[in-house]
Amino acid sequence: MSIWTGNPTLESIKTMSQGTMLDHIGIEITELGDDYLIGKMPVDHRTVQPARILHGGASVTLAESLGSIGAYLSVDRDKFYTVGLEINANHVRPGTSGFVYGKATPIHQGRTTQIWEIRITNEEGKLVCISRITMAVVKKEHVEKRS
Repeated sequence: MSIWTGNPTLESIKTMSQGTMLDHIGIEITELGDDYLIGKMPVDHRTVQPARILHGGASVTLAESLGSIGAYLSVDRDKFYTVGLEINANHVRPGTSGFVYGKATPIHQGRTTQIWEIRITNEEGKLVCISRITMAVVKKEHVEKRS
């Protein structure tokens, strides 16, 4: 049974991501399972640090992007909005070339918060980073009143 609301597709996620940080650094959502999503990010001039290894901030960007998209796609988007509250990341090994792949799965999907785990691996399937993000689920009327 799918956790997604509506009928999100890879194409709709790609359209939603145009003109965002995902687009800018080359993050692409590649798979949407019943209860997870997978994305990839290049290890290139946009995502490395001066030592030419994957920048930890780029890994966190991939993790936050996947967790945020997952949370957003799993709520009633006519009534709710999701925003990040906290993210952490443990960098296990350097990314040096090619792509890294992140898989986001929900740990908790409550009425007001969600927690997502994101495992980032290299092309050999070895763990590069593990991250967890906590998302707030906010009623749209609250967001609109602040504007």
